[in-house]
Amino acid sequence: MGVQLDAVHSIYLVGVAAIVVSMILRANVVVPAIIATFAVAFAFTGSPLAATISVFNGSLVAAKELFSIFLVIAFMTALLNALRSLGADQQMVRPFQRVMTNGHVAYLVLAAVTYVISLFFWPTPAVPLVAATLLPATIYAGLPAMGAAVAIAIAGQGMALSSDYVIRVAPAISARAAGMADAANTIADKTLLLSLVTGLVALGLGWLRIRRGIQAPGQRHLAAWQEGATLEASLAEQREQVAPNIGSFDKSVIALRAAEGLPENDSTAPIPPAHPWCRAMAILTPIVFLLVIVIMLAPKFVAGMPDLKGGDAAALVGGTAALMMLIATFAADGRRAMHTAADHIIDGLVFSFRAMGTVLPIAGFFFLGASETSGAILGLPAGTNGPGLLFEVIGAVQHLIPPSPTAVAFAVLIVGMITGIDGSGFAGLP
Repeated sequence: MGVQLDAVHSIYLVGVAAIVVSMILRANVVVPAIIATFAVAFAFTGSPLAATISVFNGSLVAAKELFSIFLVIAFMTALLNALRSLGADQQMVRPFQRVMTNGHVAYLVLAAVTYVISLFFWPTPAVPLVAATLLPATIYAGLPAMGAAVAIAIAGQGMALSSDYVIRVAPAISARAAGMADAANTIADKTLLLSLVTGLVALGLGWLRIRRGIQAPGQRHLAAWQEGATLEASLAEQREQVAPNIGSFDKSVIALRAAEGLPENDSTAPIPPAHPWCRAMAILTPIVFLLVIVIMLAPKFVAGMPDLKGGDAAALVGGTAALMMLIATFAADGRRAMHTAADHIIDGLVFSFRAMGTVLPIAGFFFLGASETSGAILGLPAGTNGPGLLFEVIGAVQHLIPPSPTAVAFAVLIVGMITGIDGSGFAGLP
């Protein structure tokens, strides 16, 4: 039996189209998402009061569905801040400087380190760490600055963030928006393989483009790079230029945040004495998270091992980060850790909402398309399923879609490219 489409479905489709067009135009999609939520709710209820309430309910329902993701990001950021207070964050990557014997090796090492660190801490906080510790060494090794930028961008924002295999924000958002919250682990496994294949191809193409610019190692490269850096706009000027986009996923905002994390002095400044616990935490942290990865992967290879269902994998990462943050904070601050630990968590939550806050009203609109969540948004009685607008529309037009996995795959690819035009695909995941 076919699905009968009405005005509510039409308005919902117009809202989806408006959001996609906004992404193509690189505009912030929060405004069309809120307006579309109001319009759909008004068309469904016929009451402007109920529609206004639905605007709030949309973000509230999205927050309930996604808050675990915010917490994981917050705890991981808090851990990175605690490690930074010890100097352990730089200690973890400093050994890689010694293996950068030439520009070609530096390109591979920079990409590998960026990828691994971004898997655990996300690219935005990871890039300042990698840039501050490894970038001068890569420039000295003869790798052009553009080559270093290519390696960091592809490995961090590209490979690590697209699979998001450890923190699992992207797989969780995709699974919940599709009404299959328990499928996050399956999605993560598939995206890991896809991101590795596409990322390695992209890294190879990037190397082909910059290989002729790679030169023999020498101090002159570092001197020329540092001299050129003084010609760039100051952070204050950059902040003024990107101010209209603050709160969005615009790449200029992400770049500014990364730049603000870089030290003001140059790489030749003397390194302060290491904290007594610096080396221990630099060794312990990777080992602990390696064990977390082993626990997550073990059920796939060892029969009888308990599998982490639903959000358990993300909860394991978040809980581990919180405990490691406490250990690092007590190591760094002693008695003062009772206060600084709370500060680290607050800073983590602030970063989490800055990075992901705009997803809530967008996800709230798309949750209107799922019957499991639309009822709560539209104010229907508890336990009542609402209209599944998105799935009803798909059901009505599915006979027009070619029954080919290839066609569907390329359709998803094109939509993903469009939604990622603004510099991050998170806004389009729901």
